Amino acid sequence: MTRPITLFTGQWADLPFEEVCRLAAEWGYDGLEIACWGDHFEVDKALADDSYAERKLEVLAEHNLKVWAISNHLVGQAVCDHPIDERHRAILPARIWGPGDPEGVRRRAAEEIKDTARAAAKLGVNTVVGFTGSSIWHAVAMFPPVPSSMIEAGYADFADRWNPILDVFDEVGVRFAHEVHPSEIAYDYHTTVRTLEAIGRRPAFGLNWDPSHMIWQDLDPVGFILDFADRIYHVDCKDTRLRCGDGRRGRLASHLPWADLRRGWDFVSTGRGDVPWEDCFRALNSIGYDGPVSIEWEDAGMDRLDGAPDALAFIGKLNAVTPPAAAFDAAFGRE
Repeated sequence: MTRPITLFTGQWADLPFEEVCRLAAEWGYDGLEIACWGDHFEVDKALADDSYAERKLEVLAEHNLKVWAISNHLVGQAVCDHPIDERHRAILPARIWGPGDPEGVRRRAAEEIKDTARAAAKLGVNTVVGFTGSSIWHAVAMFPPVPSSMIEAGYADFADRWNPILDVFDEVGVRFAHEVHPSEIAYDYHTTVRTLEAIGRRPAFGLNWDPSHMIWQDLDPVGFILDFADRIYHVDCKDTRLRCGDGRRGRLASHLPWADLRRGWDFVSTGRGDVPWEDCFRALNSIGYDGPVSIEWEDAGMDRLDGAPDALAFIGKLNAVTPPAAAFDAAFGRE
């Protein structure tokens, strides 16, 4: 099943948008999953200037590229997060951070995600990929003891903050694809179920399937595709290599930096880790997923100018496999 293969620009936002377009086109990508930071796609400018989105499309067209999704992970993170601190100040636009008052940051972030849906509609795409943040991620270690009422309140807080956002997504005909990821309200299998239930499984809210975060948590990325088939709104291809098992390197990575070989795991270029990619693509075929397949390149041990084309070549072979029109043993039947 041939799907468009895109490059997620989040790890390339230090480069001008046009330069990223040039590189992606030279490598053979079909398009971009455009990040809403750097100069790649600025939500406020897209809404203030009717020609802004059109100019972005013109640059893409000049390089024979298209766009199917935009991503606003950084601002989405601040919608539900607790605490709001210097980490958020480092990733948020100044207009969202403002004076830094935590609840003000959350409310400004929520309004920006609403505007991201409106900007996506102006660009002509129907999917926004991103994070939700979480008011209860800090309680994941379960000590001091965490009462169940605190967890319930966390999911209620998510629903209270995101339902008004999703109302705007519905109004403009755009979907939100949440990336299941540690530090989010949905970070594994059961929290994903609980998150969907918290908002009544409304169609505006789906999932961005990224197996890299599942591998180091011992989740099955193939089963995830099958179980949440109706919610797979977007696909990001990122890989993880595990190094646990020697009695020293743990899953929580010991506050060690990326590429430090004392870590229990690392993100690596797609195809160079432990994701069972062929089974994953067979599962995507089985659910009929025909949306974009986006390379999210993260590998602290490889130059990105080598990694991006390398990942494209790897995924391209899997993506080109077309499911059969009939079972292979159909020729043995009488009819």
